[in-house]
Amino acid sequence: MHKYWKEILMGFIPVLIIFLVYIGVNVAPIVVCALLIGGLMLAVQLRGGIAVGAGAGRKRNKGAVPQFSFDQIGGQEHAKQELMEALDFLIRHEDIKKFGIRPIKGILLTGPPGTGKTLMAKAAAHYTNSVFVATSGSEFVEMYVGVGAGRVRELFKEARTRAQKENKESAIIFIDEIDVIGGKREGGQQREYDQTLNQLLTEMDGIYSSETPRILLIAATNRKEMLDSALLRPGRFDRHIQVDLPDKKGRKHILELHAKNKPLHEDVDLDKIAEESYGFSGAQLESVMNEAAIYALRENLTKIEQRHLSMGIDKVMMGEKTDREATIEEKRRVAIHELGHAIMAELVNPGSVRQVTLSPRGQALGYVRHNPQQEQYLYTKPYLEGQIKIALGGAAAEEIFYGGRSTGSRNDFEQALNIVQTMMASGLTNLGIVNMDMVTKDELMKENSYILDELMKQTKEQLEQYKQIFENSLDILMREETLSGDEFRCQIRDMKLLPA
Repeated sequence: MHKYWKEILMGFIPVLIIFLVYIGVNVAPIVVCALLIGGLMLAVQLRGGIAVGAGAGRKRNKGAVPQFSFDQIGGQEHAKQELMEALDFLIRHEDIKKFGIRPIKGILLTGPPGTGKTLMAKAAAHYTNSVFVATSGSEFVEMYVGVGAGRVRELFKEARTRAQKENKESAIIFIDEIDVIGGKREGGQQREYDQTLNQLLTEMDGIYSSETPRILLIAATNRKEMLDSALLRPGRFDRHIQVDLPDKKGRKHILELHAKNKPLHEDVDLDKIAEESYGFSGAQLESVMNEAAIYALRENLTKIEQRHLSMGIDKVMMGEKTDREATIEEKRRVAIHELGHAIMAELVNPGSVRQVTLSPRGQALGYVRHNPQQEQYLYTKPYLEGQIKIALGGAAAEEIFYGGRSTGSRNDFEQALNIVQTMMASGLTNLGIVNMDMVTKDELMKENSYILDELMKQTKEQLEQYKQIFENSLDILMREETLSGDEFRCQIRDMKLLPA
């Protein structure tokens, strides 16, 4: 019916204007006003609607409850258990009422990117048979004051409306990257973000103004420290669940989940792949399986082999192999650089080097592949200093053989600086136990320079004793472009510089 009225008006208005011109009426003001009104309506439509109609301008997934269960999420057993316990408050609402327990209003999922926070929110909707409304913090950011607050109101209204239409007793609202709108408010300033946050706080306070439908807000962020304290207090986000990087057991579970639809060779050992992928997130592990399948497809094989999975780890960690052709002198410099890393790695942690290669991959012209190490969550000062020495080994080797460094050490220095920052924040330096915000930049830079200069000096002194190893390994590396860890260690043992 609306379509027909539009067509009628489109035919009637030109006829009316022609008639007014015919009888001598000045239609210029009418035409100008019509153009202005039409332009304004077009601008509003292109912007996605004003604040009141913000929900209509932003299209969200209006499908059924996501058919995604907690069993399909690997590597997060503790986080899943904690989340399911919190969701039981939504399911067993009659029991919690008997005990006088205040219902949970919000659950905050925190952790590194790619660990499965969004998947856990979808599984929560399936677990509770709730309406699922998903959005992200960026959808509320506008340059016009009041638009973000209007979209928050529409979000909660949409969740209630959909729950009533679908005869559901509960609805789950998921806001990804909530730190975009939930950041700390700065005193004396009024920003659009602040009004959006204030509206979100108001809506959370009024979640239980009616018995049904029950609303639960789940939010995700990897920067919890940036959130406003009013948002984090009990009564708003009552549960804070840490979704960490998976351990070895969790990584194997994730690999098994992603291997279900892939033809793996019977000799594939996922335990070994789980060891080699230390520090990988769930998203990276999914990418490893995907890249391994691509490698097998390139070779026209019917099954994915172990080497394809190892190649997938290299691809995710370092990037794809490139066709860059380095000069002989550049290759020699890269070889010396990587041998510096390898020798320091063997000195700090014997048996850790798996392979040294000169194959360009991603932004690197060469790299050292390490053997899987035992997982560790606490680090001592000697351990961290050893990791810094390994990172500085490449630059130290260049200084020994060339008298200076190259741009190839940039990523190594970034890694070393991050470790030094961790040491200072953990009270493992001469600064002692300090509040990092209260220490001046000059003091931090002075301590940073002292640590790196001292460790660089020690690294060079240690590498000076291995010049013969550099010479022997360099010939093999320049000729074969790959040096296995076993062959590398044999050369060191022949010089009786490592225990047999």
